[in-house]
Amino acid sequence: MSDASLWTALADPHRRVIVGLLLERPRPVGEIADACGLSQPSTSKHLKVLREAGLVRVRQDAQRRVYTLDPAPIAELDAWLAPYRKLWNDSLDALGRRLDETAATAATMGESSDEDNRAHDPKD
Repeated sequence: MSDASLWTALADPHRRVIVGLLLERPRPVGEIADACGLSQPSTSKHLKVLREAGLVRVRQDAQRRVYTLDPAPIAELDAWLAPYRKLWNDSLDALGRRLDETAATAATMGESSDEDNRAHDPKD
């Protein structure tokens, strides 16, 4: 498996749906085709790309071909993404802190406005 073939295989939305289906359990090509709303020949072409990228394995079960997900390339992809995920998480943490600060400031200002309104209320 090359990095390029893995990225190319996952670039297509139909193939990502197929990977998602195979994440749940092994499936025969006909079931995959039905779930994706594709013809069997089209599904077979997508499965061939996924197989060549090392993402799926196929086994014969009588007259059927049953496809399973190979987790190794996904683990490699996860390892490659790890440093980028840290950057993303750091940014999300900073955003969360900023939102908390903004909410606290708004709550404090809201309390002050309530006090001001009560002090100037002519009914009192």
